[in-house]
Amino acid sequence: MIIAVAGVAGTLGGSLLTQRASERAKRREIELVRDQEEVRENLLLRRTCYVELNRDARQFTTALSHFLHAMQERRIEEPDRAELDEAKRAHRDTYSQAQMIAPDDVLVSASEVNKALNGVYGQVKRLEREEPEPEETMAAAFRAQAEVWDLLRALRTVMRRDLGVTSVSDDASVRL
Repeated sequence: MIIAVAGVAGTLGGSLLTQRASERAKRREIELVRDQEEVRENLLLRRTCYVELNRDARQFTTALSHFLHAMQERRIEEPDRAELDEAKRAHRDTYSQAQMIAPDDVLVSASEVNKALNGVYGQVKRLEREEPEPEETMAAAFRAQAEVWDLLRALRTVMRRDLGVTSVSDDASVRL
């Protein structure tokens, strides 16, 4: 009788232990899938942010160039101002988003680009108002605007590295 009770108890106990182990394994699997999904979503969010930041910074740089050329060739008109201001707003918005999403190494580079763009914007607006600071000339503004492209290339490299598209030792991305 004792052997029979022990056998039944062992069988039932074994079933319970197997069931609990199975439940634990299933929970671990679900957590792993959630973690992987979170990593995937975070990567997608950063990728989207980086695409927008790269696009809007390039558009702001291009708008500054167009504005400078317009100042040089003719009188500035309202559509010129509107185009430049819209590019500035778009960049400000995506830069603000990047400040909440991007890791520190990307933010350092993005901040350099933002500072340079706003510096050129300030020069351009002072030149337009004919109230330049000492040594602010059209030639200096063109040079400063051209230097932004190098900062944009560096930013793009850092963002691509963060996304895993480019490795640290990949010199090809720096030359692009």
